[in-house]
Amino acid sequence: MWALLVEDDAVLGSAVAKALTANGFRVRHVTDGAAALAAVAESVPDVVLLDMGLPDRDGLAVCRAIREVSRVPILAVTGRGAVQARITGLRSGADDYIVKPFLVEELIARIDAVLRRTRGLGVAPTVLAGDVEVDLSRRSVTVAGEPVTLARKEFDLLAALARREGAVVARDELLDEVWGSVDASARRTLEAHIGLVRSKLGRPGAIVTVRGVGYRLDR
Repeated sequence: MWALLVEDDAVLGSAVAKALTANGFRVRHVTDGAAALAAVAESVPDVVLLDMGLPDRDGLAVCRAIREVSRVPILAVTGRGAVQARITGLRSGADDYIVKPFLVEELIARIDAVLRRTRGLGVAPTVLAGDVEVDLSRRSVTVAGEPVTLARKEFDLLAALARREGAVVARDELLDEVWGSVDASARRTLEAHIGLVRSKLGRPGAIVTVRGVGYRLDR
């Protein structure tokens, strides 16, 4: 299995390539969009890690160009402040994104999740987080075997976290997926709903806050 790493920062690129190699990937590291497109044309990789800030062309354009010729899983790598770019990246064909700076463990978890989804294996219809069980197909939740009633948006929020299988989900990604908006009022709504879900589950630690980034389901 091989990964195409598109990253112009030599230090970051070297670190990511080393981490991927340690996790069983063969890595081809290129530093600009032209080289990325040439690499995909030569041999389609198993996954593409695509920096959105490339020196020769817009990363979104590279993402769209790759998507025109291949369904290869694309993980967009973005800057922390580039909220709209992240959302646009997903709508331009990226399968997921990760925000700099990131932990190697999160990167590998997101790659694994993307590969499962895009290979048709998908996320299991029932996701377990301790004694919290989320049935994605039935839209039901139990805690220690007892049913818990969630409002529609509360379940949508919990399901969005469950589908990422323990990976961190950025606040704005949750807002866009569940509410279709990333404005200030939506952000307040997200925080309120996180509190409500934690309260109804009776498991405050089930949803973990990752400071400055977002949330993850503690599995």
